[in-house]
Amino acid sequence: MNNYIIAIDGPSGSGKSTIANELSKKLEISYLNTGSMYRALTLYFLENNIKKDENINKSLLEKINIDIKNNKVYLNNKNVSLEIRDSFVTENVSWVSSIMAVREYLVKLQRKIASNKSIILDGRDIGTVVFPNAKYKFYLDASPEIRARRRFEQKEINKSIDEIKDDIIKRDYIDSHREISPLKKADDAYVIDSSNLSIEEVVSKIISYMDKEDVL
Repeated sequence: MNNYIIAIDGPSGSGKSTIANELSKKLEISYLNTGSMYRALTLYFLENNIKKDENINKSLLEKINIDIKNNKVYLNNKNVSLEIRDSFVTENVSWVSSIMAVREYLVKLQRKIASNKSIILDGRDIGTVVFPNAKYKFYLDASPEIRARRRFEQKEINKSIDEIKDDIIKRDYIDSHREISPLKKADDAYVIDSSNLSIEEVVSKIISYMDKEDVL
């Protein structure tokens, strides 16, 4: 069986990481949560007081070591899986993600991690920028109300559903209007609205679009 890439893009709270994780177990292939990489970098910037108007270049970024092992995120060899979910990181990740040097650095790292294996990657520009030639591309979406409720039920953010919904709408706008690698559906991606679907139903729908030899 040949190696293949599954690209899952979509806005915040659409269920990308949950679906990708379940899919990786079902297909028994690797999974890389690229959003966690941007969050880890954002955490580093915040902890080191690096501002958006500073000269953020390749030499600065190469001092930062980000690794993902067993679904845990390591920043300079420290497990930061909980810290990167902090609301302060969530509120700042969009501007960090919009920096050209940051995207170039992480895209290069993502391509390296994904080489020579079958793998699922989720994010906002996987099917459009990171792996435009991915064999399978999906765009996962859901209404802002549903996405806000999911975030609220995860109990990771100490905000009301309405506040989370406002944050989601604001982040959607920022992510889809940034100049560099904006959030958008790849022309050849399958769109799945998960608003009224269970995790199992979304996973089954994705598998239904795949070649039989890749899901056996």
